[in-house]
Amino acid sequence: MHTMWKGSISFGLVNIPIKLHAATEDKDIKFRSLHDKCHTPIKYEKMCPTCEKELDMKEIVKGYEVSKGKYVIVEDDELKALSEGGGEKAVEMIDFIKVSEIDPIYFNRSYYMSPDGGGAKAYGLLRKALIESEKAGLAKIMLRSKEQLAVIRVYEGVLLMETIHYPDEVRNVKEVPNIPASDEVSKKEIDTAILLIDQLTTTFEPEKYKDDYREKVIQLIESKTNGKEMVSVKEKEPAKQMTDLMAALQASIDRTKPAQKQTKKAPAKRKKAVKKEA
Repeated sequence: MHTMWKGSISFGLVNIPIKLHAATEDKDIKFRSLHDKCHTPIKYEKMCPTCEKELDMKEIVKGYEVSKGKYVIVEDDELKALSEGGGEKAVEMIDFIKVSEIDPIYFNRSYYMSPDGGGAKAYGLLRKALIESEKAGLAKIMLRSKEQLAVIRVYEGVLLMETIHYPDEVRNVKEVPNIPASDEVSKKEIDTAILLIDQLTTTFEPEKYKDDYREKVIQLIESKTNGKEMVSVKEKEPAKQMTDLMAALQASIDRTKPAQKQTKKAPAKRKKAVKKEA
């Protein structure tokens, strides 16, 4: 499993070297955008509309828009200095809580934690302590240039870190429009709804759920592949080469001639000499 981050958990005076691995993966079917004429993948360029030129990465800086068209430039070194002050490679345990106290709306992404060199014993100590206390650790970590709030708990014998949103990142539920103030339903309607819920109630078994749409897309792609309904990029036509050396030379001369019409002048008539009489 790919290691995406290496650091340590700061647990009181205990320091646990760990590695982070993505616990989930996106399995969406990804399509490329092609030009319908030649089937070439579309190229997205970083263009400056003012200078009308494509930019190199070294020409691009970070800017924060403080008002319309007004920006503050922030250098990468300035951001790096801020992250180093917070311990970029440390997971700082700040509190211990019960996971049930956190509403699922706060959860963001999940990462498996594995012990790094020499950290197996301390890793096992934290895992056992979390299981026995039925608690989870609340921690802070610098990840992808952002300070993240995270919950560390045990999942099937492995320490699992789940980043969670800060309170100001969760939108105010009062801003949701058109929510009825009261439920204007009859007792019979409620009883019928509860009966339906009871009939559909089961134990959660994630293995029995699948992405039906994704499977249909895969089947469509496979059927097109098997049916040879494939396209390829049309290669650029090579430039025509002159095989006749004289023709090539003459074409070069013709290309450099000024576009002027040359008119031929009629030859001047000679005047006959007239003999003067003596």
